[in-house]
Amino acid sequence: MHNHLESIYQPRLAEIVRQEQVTAREKSFEVRLSDGSALGHMPGQFVEVSVFGVGEAPISISSSPTRPGASFEMCIRNAGNVTGALHSLANGASIGIRGPFGRGFPVEDFLGHDLLFVAGGLGLAPLRSLINYVLDKRKDFGKLTLLYGARTPDDMLFTSEMEKWKASEGFHIETTVDLADGAWGGHVGVITKLFDNLDVDPAKTTAIVVGPPVMFRFVLKSLLSKGVYESRVYLSLERRMKCGVGKCGHCQVDDVYVCQKGPVFPYTRLRKLKEAL
Repeated sequence: MHNHLESIYQPRLAEIVRQEQVTAREKSFEVRLSDGSALGHMPGQFVEVSVFGVGEAPISISSSPTRPGASFEMCIRNAGNVTGALHSLANGASIGIRGPFGRGFPVEDFLGHDLLFVAGGLGLAPLRSLINYVLDKRKDFGKLTLLYGARTPDDMLFTSEMEKWKASEGFHIETTVDLADGAWGGHVGVITKLFDNLDVDPAKTTAIVVGPPVMFRFVLKSLLSKGVYESRVYLSLERRMKCGVGKCGHCQVDDVYVCQKGPVFPYTRLRKLKEAL
């Protein structure tokens, strides 16, 4: 027990291998643990990232464990002390990693199903981990649909990768923005608009929703109106974590620590947590 406790509080040393400015506020980081081992995560889990002398922050993992090599990726918004410090680090810089933590997507429950991914804003980052996982095991799943909403066209994440996803067989993608610019030829408006022309087979569809909490209630209404079973809806509450190990109480919803029981929850479980939605 002693060693386990030591290890959950003790960051592992890692280095930034590569980084890419994705939007004005978001950077994608490729990170490798210094001992060369793989992170060992499942899609939907998160890590605690520490910048030495500054602090640590919980960050979703955006890469799939099915991809070769020991490195993993995170898409990080510059939104505070720690994330601001991360954005200023050069390749080769050392950071600390604790985790992976949390309960990810129960991929074994998705086998054989059509998957309907719904992402808002930065929610596409943890969802990217699951999407690439599913694409790497493509024959295990039915048709794939992604509905993605962002604030503006410039805020869209992974746009070139989304083009690749679109080109893969049986993968339908619809995007929308709240505010369009002149060059944007796509949908404008809330993400629930994208449900209008959606063809869903409720008997074999699982829906996975990741995004800001304000989005959940409206998306759930749209999903249920399409006949998707409540028991086949999963949500990721990833905005609430602090310590990652159920000690600080920051992410507590009723009697549940999101960092341990989540961040991914079946809707039927969340429905009982009054504050969550």
